[in-house]
Amino acid sequence: MTTSAKAPVHDVLVIGAGISGIGAGIRLRENGFENFVILEKAADLGGTWRDNTYPGCACDVPSALYSYSFAQKPDWSRTFAGQAEIFDYVRDTAERHGILPFIRFHQAVEHAQWREQDSLWAVHSGDHVYFARTLIACSGYLHEPNIPDIPGLRDFPGKVFHSARWDHDHDLRGERVAVVGTGASAIQFVPEIQPQVNELTLFQRTPQWVLPKPDRSLPASQQRLLALPGMMKSLRALLYGGFESFGIGFRRPKLLQRLQKLAEAHMRRQIRDPALRAKLTPDYTLGCKRVLMSNAYYPALNESNVAVHATGLREVRGRTLMGRDGSSCEADTIILGTGFFVTEPPIAERIFDSRGLSLSEHWRDGMQAYRGTTIHGFPNAFMVLGPNLGIGHNSAFIVIEAQLNYIMSALNKMHRKGWNRIEVKPQAQTEYNRRVQKDLQHSVWNTGGCSSYYLDRNGLNSVGFPWSTITMRRLLKSFDETRYQTQ
Repeated sequence: MTTSAKAPVHDVLVIGAGISGIGAGIRLRENGFENFVILEKAADLGGTWRDNTYPGCACDVPSALYSYSFAQKPDWSRTFAGQAEIFDYVRDTAERHGILPFIRFHQAVEHAQWREQDSLWAVHSGDHVYFARTLIACSGYLHEPNIPDIPGLRDFPGKVFHSARWDHDHDLRGERVAVVGTGASAIQFVPEIQPQVNELTLFQRTPQWVLPKPDRSLPASQQRLLALPGMMKSLRALLYGGFESFGIGFRRPKLLQRLQKLAEAHMRRQIRDPALRAKLTPDYTLGCKRVLMSNAYYPALNESNVAVHATGLREVRGRTLMGRDGSSCEADTIILGTGFFVTEPPIAERIFDSRGLSLSEHWRDGMQAYRGTTIHGFPNAFMVLGPNLGIGHNSAFIVIEAQLNYIMSALNKMHRKGWNRIEVKPQAQTEYNRRVQKDLQHSVWNTGGCSSYYLDRNGLNSVGFPWSTITMRRLLKSFDETRYQTQ
């Protein structure tokens, strides 16, 4: 089957209208590309910051750095912005750069396949089929909730919801609430709901290191100061340098010991009960799992209506929740703070090579890509926030913009040289990933003694980036055509 002559062919098709997808659209327009479309499965843009509306949802990177370098915002209300303000910022940025007309809402990608005979991507979404010369997957990895397969959970007679699908119509006041999982989302919403509920029980499979959060409101006088020429750029450079220095510890875990002592002191100050403190103290190196920050989480756990079960949830029997250690509680509502699919992104099940093999099948032994961006077997395709680009110590915007530089460089070169097809060479991808895995061996993710989303079911670290973001930006500065097959 060949492409119908009447079917429009886009130069670029972008999957997802979150931070990555909006950024891709802006950069495409800057580079003269107007024949593109952004497919968004939901009714609105925003990605993670659209979906995660749980109480207390906020960023754990300073607002000044958690933003596009080309759309800086001097009037953030706090040093660490909340969900609503970030969501408004993303929407405003998209509107100001004229991206909304390019977005097709309610268009979930069901099947995207490379058609070798036409050198095109055919993307199916509902009753629509889109054709594009290139594909940019910007679907991210913090939006598909991970619902654990716990016996009896589906038959629970009360209310159950994931933190990323918060039920704002459900009143928690006076209820017995059980929280499953104590990661980044839970430490933000637990302090918010604790005063409302009658009983709050946390099932903590693994304790977390929690640092104090230097968050405060920014008065109008400081906002006016930051609006002066060069001030935001200077502040971003200062924050970037500070976080990058912190990142050295991820590659040399012994350096994180001082920061771990800060986390220990934070806990001692806020948790007086030795038994509770013992439950909350991790047995792994700080940084092995995502580093969390909160000034309110520990105080909430001190309250008389809160119980921490240092165990995972084994099963649900009616309204009784049974922990793996034999402990139990009664609950009216269960809130799942169980995270997302990171090492097995759902979009990989919907992108296919020319033979009909999915990206997830290519990745059955572990995710890998060339410079986290291109994948052998998938010509003219790019992935933003792809394998082994997780940094853990700095802003995701740094990664996204570095990748967009690389992608725009590739697209511009394809246009100038008249190439219909580019595909990373298998040996280039293999050699790059060999170096990645070699240098990850001494990282805190591999040696810190924890189980985290950085390691997949095979024990492979397919998420972490082994070098500095300075190196990342250099690697992704421009398209290196010698590593590609072109025609």
